[in-house]
Amino acid sequence: MLQRPTNEVHLRGWRRNSTTFLAPHSPPLSLVREREIEIDDGAGAAGIAGRRRRGGGGGAAARCGGAGAGTGVRVKVRVPLRRVARAAAVACGVQFGWALQLSLLTPYVQELGVAHAWASLVWLCGPLSGLLVQPLVGHLSDRLGRRRSPFIVGGAATVAFAVITVGFSADIGLALGDPPAATAAPRPRAVAVYVVGFWLLDVGNNATQGPTRALLADLTGKDQRRNRIANAYFSLFMALGNVLGFATGSYSGWFTIFRFTVTSACTINCANLKSAFLLHVILLAITTYISISSIQGVTLPEEEEQQNHSEEAFLWELMGAFRYLTWPVWIVLIVTALTWIGWFPFFLFDTDWMGREIYRGKPDEGQNYHSGVRMGAFGLMLNSVVLGFSSVMLERLCKKWGSGLVWGVANIIMSLCFLAMLVISLVAKSIDYQPSGLPPDGIVVAALIVFAILGAPLAITYSIPYAMVTTRLAMGILNLAIVIPQVIVSLGSGPWDQLFGGGNLPAFAVATAAAFLSGLVAIIGIPRSHITRARGHR
Repeated sequence: MLQRPTNEVHLRGWRRNSTTFLAPHSPPLSLVREREIEIDDGAGAAGIAGRRRRGGGGGAAARCGGAGAGTGVRVKVRVPLRRVARAAAVACGVQFGWALQLSLLTPYVQELGVAHAWASLVWLCGPLSGLLVQPLVGHLSDRLGRRRSPFIVGGAATVAFAVITVGFSADIGLALGDPPAATAAPRPRAVAVYVVGFWLLDVGNNATQGPTRALLADLTGKDQRRNRIANAYFSLFMALGNVLGFATGSYSGWFTIFRFTVTSACTINCANLKSAFLLHVILLAITTYISISSIQGVTLPEEEEQQNHSEEAFLWELMGAFRYLTWPVWIVLIVTALTWIGWFPFFLFDTDWMGREIYRGKPDEGQNYHSGVRMGAFGLMLNSVVLGFSSVMLERLCKKWGSGLVWGVANIIMSLCFLAMLVISLVAKSIDYQPSGLPPDGIVVAALIVFAILGAPLAITYSIPYAMVTTRLAMGILNLAIVIPQVIVSLGSGPWDQLFGGGNLPAFAVATAAAFLSGLVAIIGIPRSHITRARGHR
């Protein structure tokens, strides 16, 4: 378990008297010794804070509040974890769409006529929106009194509009003059509509998930254990959304339920995608309501609000903060960047790898490729099941071994899995397939096992880095370490693969090396007990 001594905090912004990863050079803001009383009230903080503001009787909380004004007694109200769990529920709805995006959209854009070498460029919006939109939304929500709900609702609405746009892009393209799907000709207008919807989808995802993570940090305060539990809840809901989303993407019969989705512009594969996105809109509306309703009437007490208040740092502020970072912080950022250089090629090409390298298909030739894509989506569903179980075990593992060791071992496992994908691809190239063109069962099972095992390190990636940095400035700096590698991979993976004759293996080779290196750096460079002490006085 990560411990934070009284004069330490994990990138806790620029506040005094809460020493940070950054190096403060000013004396403590206050030398007053305060006595802290913790109250865990199922009614939430609002009732206690309200009683304290009125100054009336109303029980121990009010009396403590009154005493606090004169004797240094400070009331600290803890939001129940069940409310924190409900607040994280929107991650399920958002991740359902993300799962469909990961499993179906790279194959679909190639079906519309985009070459494999350039398919990764479509994904460039994800890191760019993460670089610009997420800090902007966080900054605005902080400036508006840390009200997260309007931004979560607005982000969810953007996601819903975007997936409808993507799903119906072929129909809109036909209406604008594209040829029908039966001609197998490129459809540039559908591609343009698809790109607009895809980019809006990434904007909506970042606009929703950023304020949701900030909301969890608001609800858990400075308690790192509760913050880690909150992030584990978030990962658990992400896993549930992934399971549902990948299961939906692996099913080929949705068009029989939503018959209106099959049109002259939209074949069966396209109709299945369109139907899946309609289901996504329904689930997103339900989970958004659960999250927003769970935090109604919950406000942080005044003292806690003053201590935790730290506005989201925008891009130029983040750049200025780099010169104050200590070496241990750089270690965390380096591990994060290398981790995402490993993950992003997999996210881009996982189902495409299954369709091309394992099933030996092409997007515009026969059904083998699409059978491989659906099998890849099934493998990602297994991945999400493992991710969910791993999220539950994460707190216990960190207590026993320390976050640095857990993170490092997980990344080395990730590297070995990517290496196994390279070996499976080479074996698949060297053997004869069945007369039907389908791969042997052993090859498919091996690929599915690799996909499933990758769920464990993915749970670590989604939890531990965010638990280490729990303030707006910290998350902004961490966000840069995530999105910059994604930009590099988006720009370079397609041309890099094409340089070696096409396919996905060159990008996976880079991912293997990056993941292994990140694991070594995490094990060697991150202390097991806590992250770091700040430079300067103590």
